Amino acid sequence: MSDLPALPVTFRPGHTRAVMLTAGVLIFVVISGIAMLLELGPGERLSFVVTGALIFWVLAQLSRVKVVADESGVTVVNIASRRRLDWAEIVQVNLRPGDPWVFLNLSDGTSLPALGIQPGLAKQRAIADARALRALVDARSTADRTPDQG
Repeated sequence: MSDLPALPVTFRPGHTRAVMLTAGVLIFVVISGIAMLLELGPGERLSFVVTGALIFWVLAQLSRVKVVADESGVTVVNIASRRRLDWAEIVQVNLRPGDPWVFLNLSDGTSLPALGIQPGLAKQRAIADARALRALVDARSTADRTPDQG
């Protein structure tokens, strides 16, 4: 299939990531700047800077989400977790209207959210990424499927 992306391929919400990292840097700079401008003691200043750094760290963690597909399977990196899946474990890739991100239906009957593909700020990009991942799963999965799935 020539329309399949070359492996390895990484799917991530680029616009959302840029916004969150930029916001994190700006928040850190503003809070730290305020701490330096106010007449505060060293401990109070430090608490401002630490608060700004903590906010930046949280936004950086939120922006690290991604889905990486390679020859042997898919790695889903969400906010607080990372999960490696073989191609055969993925039964279906879903991005329905109104979904906040892609959901992977797995062969064990569970569903795994894949936050690396989300329509937030770039809906058409997310739809294209979901279709590309679906095509990769269809091409590479050896899981048993019934005709009504898909």
